[in-house]
Amino acid sequence: MYFAALLARTEDGWEASDTELDDVETLSDLADLAREASPDEDTVLVLIEQEDAWFGVVRVDGEEDPRIYVSDAAAAARSSYGEILLTDELLGRDPDDGDDLDALDLDGTEDGDSDDDEADDGDPVAGTGEAVPHGPVGDAQILDDLGVSEKELRSLATDAVTEIAEALGASETLETVR
Repeated sequence: MYFAALLARTEDGWEASDTELDDVETLSDLADLAREASPDEDTVLVLIEQEDAWFGVVRVDGEEDPRIYVSDAAAAARSSYGEILLTDELLGRDPDDGDDLDALDLDGTEDGDSDDDEADDGDPVAGTGEAVPHGPVGDAQILDDLGVSEKELRSLATDAVTEIAEALGASETLETVR
């Protein structure tokens, strides 16, 4: 089970809206969704929490590139919503690395079939089989100017979205969409 909400900062404070991520396939789609929530190009936060296993914050400030923080990359990698946030850039990977040789079947199997019946061990990203780090990734200072320090953000665990909203002064607003 997951919860996702948009918090848009306006002149009158924070406005919250529940958001459905089923039609969101990429980080670009998510950023566009956030921008639609704020016609004045104010700050918009996308808060995603999955069963107290991990949470993510995406910050969109106007047309700037989104900033991302994920509390546990390995846990998020097991979630379709987490995969949206775990970009190559966030994980420190070059998206062009290995494109030529990795596309070829050099393991002695045909058509990419696996030579064993067991699933890959580790924490794969987007079905690539590449391991991701356990623990937080991204911009831990994403909320510094809004009153949530890097230390506070990294210490959040269960019910992180509610704690972030409280620190922003938006807990009542968030509860209206929860």
